[in-house]
Amino acid sequence: METPTRQYRSQLPAFAELRGERVVARPWRESDAQELFAAIVASRKHLLPWLPWATTYQRVEDALDFIVRAKSWWLLRETMAVGLWDASTGELVGGSGLHPRDWSAPSFEIGYWLRQASEGHGYVTEAVKLLTDYAFTTYGAQRVFIRCDARNTRSAAVPERLGFRREAHLRNDGLAYDGVLRDTLIYALTPDDPRWPG
Repeated sequence: METPTRQYRSQLPAFAELRGERVVARPWRESDAQELFAAIVASRKHLLPWLPWATTYQRVEDALDFIVRAKSWWLLRETMAVGLWDASTGELVGGSGLHPRDWSAPSFEIGYWLRQASEGHGYVTEAVKLLTDYAFTTYGAQRVFIRCDARNTRSAAVPERLGFRREAHLRNDGLAYDGVLRDTLIYALTPDDPRWPG
């Protein structure tokens, strides 16, 4: 595929959903606001050490505002934020996103979070595989990367499990929610790297 550097990125293809054995990743809908809010409230203490934005969700309207903004980012291909849903039950288990960082490369970042009760079921690992494959196949990605707090061992285990290469350990990269200087780990895959070992 031609590198998508042309002016009209809003006309680039985008998925309605990505479906795996365990998880479905799809764009947020306004009707998801209540469920998104409930998931964040139920897991707020669990999310806060790594994701300070969890404090901003104080009312359902905060979740709805995020979803409306996410839909506009999606239309412009500025970022493709998705909800993650259990493929068998339809329950919201978390969120993720494919975030273009440089369309000229092209390069994408993947972020993710899970409600606490949904950890340990392979949802994020499968979602990252789906999003990574989509970036390489549809957009001709030359780089897909993941950043995480070095203390967040569960988050770091996802790219390690999937064969992403650890490229950097950035020391004192910023302040964490608890006011402690945090280190950041960076993992990446390029088209030349083997994917999904084992």
